[in-house]
Amino acid sequence: MVSFKILAGGYDVFIATYLFNPQTSSLSVASRSPTGLNVSWITQHPTNPIILYAVNENTPGALQSFIINSNGTLSAPQDTIPSDGNLPAFTVALSTGEVAVMNYDSGNGLVIPTVDSALRFNNDTPLITFPKPPDTVSHPHMVLEHGEEILVPDKGQDKIWRLARDTTNPALFAIQGIIPQPAGSGPRHIAIHEDRLFTLHELSSTLTVQVMPAAPNGTSPILSDVSIIPPNPPQGAVFAAAEILIPEPNERFPVPYIYVSNRNIGVQTSPKGDSVAIFELVNKGTKNEELQLVNQVFTGLDQIRGMEFGPADKGLDEFLIAAGVAGDAGTVMLKRTEGGRNMEIVARNLDIPTRSTFIWL
Repeated sequence: MVSFKILAGGYDVFIATYLFNPQTSSLSVASRSPTGLNVSWITQHPTNPIILYAVNENTPGALQSFIINSNGTLSAPQDTIPSDGNLPAFTVALSTGEVAVMNYDSGNGLVIPTVDSALRFNNDTPLITFPKPPDTVSHPHMVLEHGEEILVPDKGQDKIWRLARDTTNPALFAIQGIIPQPAGSGPRHIAIHEDRLFTLHELSSTLTVQVMPAAPNGTSPILSDVSIIPPNPPQGAVFAAAEILIPEPNERFPVPYIYVSNRNIGVQTSPKGDSVAIFELVNKGTKNEELQLVNQVFTGLDQIRGMEFGPADKGLDEFLIAAGVAGDAGTVMLKRTEGGRNMEIVARNLDIPTRSTFIWL
């Protein structure tokens, strides 16, 4: 029986390796590899799958690189450099061979070239600082590569920054425009499917969709704006949206459903825990285009931050792994049912109480 390896970062001093067996629906912890402190977000090199990058979400922050061993454990850190800011909450390896890291608490970030077989970082990379008016804050929260540009949702400024190659120095990225978002909504994470931009807003716990505006500084109206909060929340609940995923459709799952995670950062009194909400975009291209809620799937988790579908090329995209960053509900594996309109929990592991990000190997 074949088991699949999954790496999991968290607010701790290690990255865990889980083993998942789809035939027996078993989820176990295989190892814990020592790292720097608070490896809250991890990303895999896009063409060299043995290389892993991880943030150290501290003040000040850092970025690390590792080699993934054949058994799923990690080498000692191969390189560690400052992120040049505070609380880097997100990193992603770009198709260009660069690694982007965003400093949530200092309104800036880096797009870092790599050297020495992509295991080491260029220490001379200039900092990208997002301009802000006086008495405001900038909270860049993720990076999404889209064509020749990269998009950065800024929760503090209610906008999505558009970065492209600097015309005077193509080795660097520079701000070329913005995509405005609803005031006070707090855009956190984004996804693009076909020609639509989907934005998950942390502060308002809403999901929006709009036509992806043309570069460099185009705009487009919000076509649909819906709450993701589950019905009848516990008394004292305070919700903050976290993650959005849109798996590519295929024969088994022909509809591109949108999966978003709720985080109850207030009083958590219900054993049902937080939910993953499933939405569908209907009537696309008509005046009745809108997002419709399909389902709320409760997980028993407390404050889901990261979740990840299995790789489609291995036939694992029916599975979603998720965990909370609070409580002790561990990590769960969910399986898509009804063509993706619903999910059921097929495994839970309690060995490690919390995790925040996952990568399937």
